[in-house]
Amino acid sequence: MASNHPPENGVDGDDEREEDDDAEEEEDEEAREDEEGEPRLKYQRLGGSVPSLLSNDAAASIAVAERMIALGTHDGTVHILDFQGNQVKEYAAHTATVNDISFDSEGEYVGSCSDDGSVVVNGLFTDERLKFEYHRPMKTIALDPDFSRKPSRRFVTGGLAGQLFLNLKNWLGYGKQVLHDGEGPIHAVKWRTSLIAWANDAGVKIYDMVNNQRISFIERPRGSPRPELLLPHLVWQDDTLLVIGWGTCVKIAAIKTNPSNGANGLQRTISISSTKYVDIVASFQTSYYISGIAPFGDTLVVLAYIPEENAEKDFRSTVPSRQGTAQRPEVRIVTWKNDELTTDALPVHGYEHYKAKDYSLAHAPFSGSSYAGGQWAAGDEPLYYIVSPKDVVIARPRDAEDHISWLLQHGWHEKALAAVEAGQGRTELLDEVGSRYLDHLIIERKYAEAASLCPKLLRSSASAWERWVFHFAHLRQLPVLVPYMPIENPQLSDTAYEVALVSLATNPSFHKLLLSTIKSWPKTLYSSMPVISAIEPQLNTSSMTDFLKEALAELYIINTQYEKAFALYADLMKPEIFDFIEKHSLHDAIHDKVVELMILDSKRAVQLLILHRDFIPPSEVVGQLLGTSKKCDEKYLTHLYLHSLFEIDPQAGKEFHDLQVVDLYAEYEPKMLLPFLRSSQHYRLDKAYEICVKKDLVREQVFILGRMGNVKQALAVIINKLEDMEEAVEFVTMQHDDDLWEELIKQCLRKPEMIGMLLEHTVGNLDPLYIVKKVPDGLEIPRLRDRLVKIITDYRTETSLRHGCNDILKTDCVNLLVKYYNEARRAVHLGIEEEGNRKKEDDASFGQRAERASSSSVKTMELKSKTRGGGRCCLCFDPFYIQNLSVVVFFCCHAYHISCLIGASDSMNEASNASDSDDDSETDDTQSRRSRMCCVLCTTAGR
Repeated sequence: MASNHPPENGVDGDDEREEDDDAEEEEDEEAREDEEGEPRLKYQRLGGSVPSLLSNDAAASIAVAERMIALGTHDGTVHILDFQGNQVKEYAAHTATVNDISFDSEGEYVGSCSDDGSVVVNGLFTDERLKFEYHRPMKTIALDPDFSRKPSRRFVTGGLAGQLFLNLKNWLGYGKQVLHDGEGPIHAVKWRTSLIAWANDAGVKIYDMVNNQRISFIERPRGSPRPELLLPHLVWQDDTLLVIGWGTCVKIAAIKTNPSNGANGLQRTISISSTKYVDIVASFQTSYYISGIAPFGDTLVVLAYIPEENAEKDFRSTVPSRQGTAQRPEVRIVTWKNDELTTDALPVHGYEHYKAKDYSLAHAPFSGSSYAGGQWAAGDEPLYYIVSPKDVVIARPRDAEDHISWLLQHGWHEKALAAVEAGQGRTELLDEVGSRYLDHLIIERKYAEAASLCPKLLRSSASAWERWVFHFAHLRQLPVLVPYMPIENPQLSDTAYEVALVSLATNPSFHKLLLSTIKSWPKTLYSSMPVISAIEPQLNTSSMTDFLKEALAELYIINTQYEKAFALYADLMKPEIFDFIEKHSLHDAIHDKVVELMILDSKRAVQLLILHRDFIPPSEVVGQLLGTSKKCDEKYLTHLYLHSLFEIDPQAGKEFHDLQVVDLYAEYEPKMLLPFLRSSQHYRLDKAYEICVKKDLVREQVFILGRMGNVKQALAVIINKLEDMEEAVEFVTMQHDDDLWEELIKQCLRKPEMIGMLLEHTVGNLDPLYIVKKVPDGLEIPRLRDRLVKIITDYRTETSLRHGCNDILKTDCVNLLVKYYNEARRAVHLGIEEEGNRKKEDDASFGQRAERASSSSVKTMELKSKTRGGGRCCLCFDPFYIQNLSVVVFFCCHAYHISCLIGASDSMNEASNASDSDDDSETDDTQSRRSRMCCVLCTTAGR
């Protein structure tokens, strides 16, 4: 427990001198580190999106490719992460725990299996998605390494059904083949080149896809825990080495091509002709449970689960640990002979409650060819991922700088200096010696004084500045150093500024300083994401102040996360939020801020929500408005939105039309209810009628009754309540039902005034005489005489109009027939190419007549069809092709040479002129027709 007295200066908080007991424990730990030697690995929790993902879920499986990580959780989701832990994609692939994940060798496809009985394969760079149902929990999956390159799309999977399925695509579709069955559930499967290794209750088997046969069986280690308590682990170190970790046993199997028999107790079930067999090249027992195993150069990395002390003697047959008493998992580097090189205990969150099965180990693919002398080349080192339900830890080989840091931590400054001079680390580490004065101040807890001296002592050494920034951060005293931190000459790393901002964000008394610092520092100095990650967990806590909220919004804007900045501005209810939305096109970010926007400015909010209803559907808007707990008239706001939405797109909110009829239009705008009822087809008629009756909305009742088919009841409502005969007649006319006319007359007979109104409005629809006959004798009808006179007058007018229309129609028909007949008498002129030359030789009279015939609208075309004369002139009977003359064809199919027709036409015209010379009443149309050529035969016959 820290002292109750504040430090001499600085920020209240922990430092490196908490209590004497803690100091002694640290000294003991340092002594143990000295004895154990320098560790081989360094560890880091996977950040980015992982903490937020695992805050509400638990990790269940992991797989690592060359470019990304796939993390499966217990809710059935597969998260695709980069190597910093930032989520790239998310697949809601299953409805239960994701038991296993597998990449292909190219890292283009990821497959997953789950307890829900499904296997899903997703394309990481395409929209391709394959899903297979097995109806039993599936525990393991392995994609063909060439999955993306081969059209067969093969993968193997197995589970509690005890069958190992090979799925592949052929010309009939996807099919499955059972590779193995009958030996209990399939617990693990790995695919390397053409070799598939899997483990069931009996042991491990290896199958060769080239020869399509099993090449080996490795028996399950005796005394190993049941697979339900501790799974077997299979890892291909390379194309010919399979590492097996099961219970407390490790075996390394080598795939060889010598057809001789196997060794080391290996059981073989293959034929002698096989070219492959398996030999166990290493095997040893451990004193701990194996929760994961992976190659580490020429050694092995083992994730060890330490059984509880009272079960060490018989841990092979007992449950790994009781809840709440488990020890930390350990990462051990061992040789093939079980010589332990290093052991690191991992401070995994919640390790006390985990069992051996809750941990898993995965490693990034690497060749290991550059491994030499315990070091890897830069960029070629392997990465190991230790996964627990609520944590992901990355382990990687320590580099030269880690070695120097380790020397400094142990006070071996000479060795550290020698290492720096030898070029093993950064030259900036030389500044460590010059910082002893600051060390003294820190030991004396004079933090503020030390911070004020930093500009003088550290000058322009960026590395020294950064080192002290992190040291102050470690002591939780960094806020006192932030005002002195340089932003140029030197400019520090973005991490230093990020750590400084985070230190301000975690202390409420410095939130105002945080806001001013963010506004004053250039945005290029730091990455806003770490600061955002530090502030976000405080969003819904008591430590969240308005200054911190505004600072977080500024960081979101810097990081172009305008959606999250919008959410904060919405919580602050700033009027300029609508302009902020338009400026940054945040229309898809208003999903959960509908109520705030509507309360702030309902008019602009409605326009915004309707304009961008593709991003936020009406169902979501209505759900938020009606389900809000904020103090507002949620129904009226809902009405404003739905009414405006209906006016723009009647189909967009059709599922809420019942709500609009019952709770909104009838309550807030009854006048708009009838147009809505007429336009919509998506509401319950009985419910709408009930509310209309309750609200005494008569015309709305009439409309709904009409749509329900109760036309007689609707008609009765019009007559009895509205007493609007014009509307009643219009209603009956629209129904096209003769019985309804009878009902109208029957209803009107009860009221004499209604009879008179009916007579006035039924002209053209119903015989007035029929209505008069229906009137009982002695019934007094007001203004009956005047109404009858008007009916008779209107009837005569209508009759006169009909007769006039008929006369006009007949005259138009006669004129059109005459015109059609005259057009049909015209001839068609069939000319030839030599006609122009021949015209020069013809006499003048023949040329004038031919020109007159051409001017009489005679059409020219090629002679292509036969005529009635069989291709001969109907006057001279010569074939048309003998004489080089033009031809005229009539619609009666008689054809003539033009010369023959003109001669015959002249004689006929002379006779006609003689007979018609005394006729002075001849019209212009008749004279025009005489100038036209006529068929001689038809004209003669007509005469």
